Amino acid sequence: MLFYVIVYDIPCNKRRQKVHDLLKAYGTWVQYSTFECRLTQSKFKELCQKLRKKVNFSQDSLRFYPLSSHTMLQIQSWGIGPPTSRVPESVVI
Repeated sequence: MLFYVIVYDIPCNKRRQKVHDLLKAYGTWVQYSTFECRLTQSKFKELCQKLRKKVNFSQDSLRFYPLSSHTMLQIQSWGIGPPTSRVPESVVI
């Protein structure tokens, strides 16, 4: 299981809402157009397949930042908002 920060910039309100609603099913909304998701490799692939159907690649931008457990320990969160998702306690490969 990996931790992903997923950010998007989608100018169309209708498409942006569809992407937002889909991402809510996979992770935590932490800031405007930013989600934190803990996903297995199969769940990440599933999410990407669903997002491809909702995105216009000539107008929209999505970025996926996978973070290791080592990197997650260095995350700083200032101010209001939900806490950062917990570091996975174990990984089975």
